[in-house]
Amino acid sequence: MKVGIVGSTGYGGVELYRLLSNHPEVRECVLYSSSLDGTPYTEQYPHLYGISEQRVHPIDEEQMKGLDVVFLATPSGISKKMTPGLLGGQAKVIDLSGDLRLKERGAYETWYHGEAAPADTLERAVYGLAECNGRSIRDAELIANPGCFPTAVLLGLYPLAAAGRIKPGSVIIDAKTGLSGAGRKASLAGHFAETQENFRIYKVHEHQHTPEIEQQLHEWALDAGPITFSTHLVPMTRGIMATIYVELKDPSSTEELLASYREEYDDHPFVRVRPKGGFPGTKEVFGTNYCDIGLSMDERTGRVTIVSVIDNLMKGAAGQAVQNMNMMFGWHETTGLHHYPIYP
Repeated sequence: MKVGIVGSTGYGGVELYRLLSNHPEVRECVLYSSSLDGTPYTEQYPHLYGISEQRVHPIDEEQMKGLDVVFLATPSGISKKMTPGLLGGQAKVIDLSGDLRLKERGAYETWYHGEAAPADTLERAVYGLAECNGRSIRDAELIANPGCFPTAVLLGLYPLAAAGRIKPGSVIIDAKTGLSGAGRKASLAGHFAETQENFRIYKVHEHQHTPEIEQQLHEWALDAGPITFSTHLVPMTRGIMATIYVELKDPSSTEELLASYREEYDDHPFVRVRPKGGFPGTKEVFGTNYCDIGLSMDERTGRVTIVSVIDNLMKGAAGQAVQNMNMMFGWHETTGLHHYPIYP
């Protein structure tokens, strides 16, 4: 396998490089950047000194067509322009940006404030939530890798939504993320003095992952209704915790719900369901492709509280992208992803 990473100098890109350079089925990993071509990769990431002699290459779509896989770890707005030119060659494409996730072009234009990808490109894109869409992923040539928040939220809700158990319009999501989710580009919002010892909400009722979560929920349950989705920035580097509150159509118990989650995820090695009374923290999935889930039924209020945690750069980006690549080429989905969490 010869693979390429566009946007290799971002956090998602270097995480892909870490995974792919140690993947048993990958022979060569070509790094691309629109602005830093020709420079040694170690100038951007000194932790690779003595490990990698790679240089960053200029973007060349014709060259990329001859690769086996191209990962687009770019900001939104770039991959929608590049993807049509890459399709039709040898390369399969996995897009880590938000450009290809929303099937309705109008929804993209409303939430991302830009022109959507061509309709025929969107039709060919398969939503890469690996645990829930495996059959389509295996036959795909183009994957829209899910967003970090949607991955945590949707895996937390899937067993209930797919069974039609969620009361319409009752889903409330209170989510927190570390600073690496904002990317590597410097900004006031990510300044140390602005974030350290601080905790704040952002993009209230405006987060671009809202329609992505709703789109997938409605695929599983037509009556799911709209969600309330709030995101917060916390002073840590990696990690997402989504605390989800849901009302059910039918009475249940914590024991019954946990049993249904274990049955649903029994054959999915990257989802770990905690025992009764156990709730995960972000550090417990740090550096891995795991999604850990805990839940409890509150019989007093009739609501279920679900806690879902991931590493936003792994299961929320690069790790899930490699998992999708594995499935597309018929390898076991854990290939190259056997990592224990880094703790403490």
